Amino acid sequence: MLRDLVEKIEAAGKDADTVLILLRSAGDRSFCAGARFTELAAISDFETGHRFFMGFANVINAIRKCPKIVIGRVHGKAVGGGVGLAAACDYCMATKYASVRLSELAVGIGPFVIGPAVERKIGLSAFSQMSLNPTEWQTAEWAKQKGLFTEAFETTGQLDEYIAHFTQKLVNMNPEALAQLKKVFWEGTDHWDSLLSERAGMSGRLILSDFAKNAIQSFLQA
Repeated sequence: MLRDLVEKIEAAGKDADTVLILLRSAGDRSFCAGARFTELAAISDFETGHRFFMGFANVINAIRKCPKIVIGRVHGKAVGGGVGLAAACDYCMATKYASVRLSELAVGIGPFVIGPAVERKIGLSAFSQMSLNPTEWQTAEWAKQKGLFTEAFETTGQLDEYIAHFTQKLVNMNPEALAQLKKVFWEGTDHWDSLLSERAGMSGRLILSDFAKNAIQSFLQA
């Protein structure tokens, strides 16, 4: 799914008829729950782990490099990598049900790969708060106050109405100006290809530890 998302973002970025990209999730519950415990439990060597954690890194980098503005629609809870995807969007809107949590530390790793995107959006203090409280949900209103979301609507209907209104205005703006703004938004991130790969390596090593293996098994057996 993550590989497909990268391909779609890259294709849209090259499409002259595409002005904006709307990143959204299917269904009416969670936006993105991050990695599955069964997937994490199956990792048995560093190369596999590194490749696995590069999944979200590749999506973040695809959004970063894409010349088109990416709008996020977060209708429900976001965990781990899901928070990273929301943070990577250039403009992200949500509902009041879009609570967020970085759960990585609870399974013996950390939010290393998504960390640069999250910290860039909400700041080091808020990122530290989320990272060190892996079992604690933060509300959509909290996320709005920290800058992850630009708005947190009461209902998905209100969210979609505003997205339709907002995107209709934006598609009529000068596409060249939007492209230049995209570059400005992401200034100082040219090193992220190597940075996120290094971060994926951190998780790839830690997921092989006894602590992580035992933590994951306890969640699977719960």
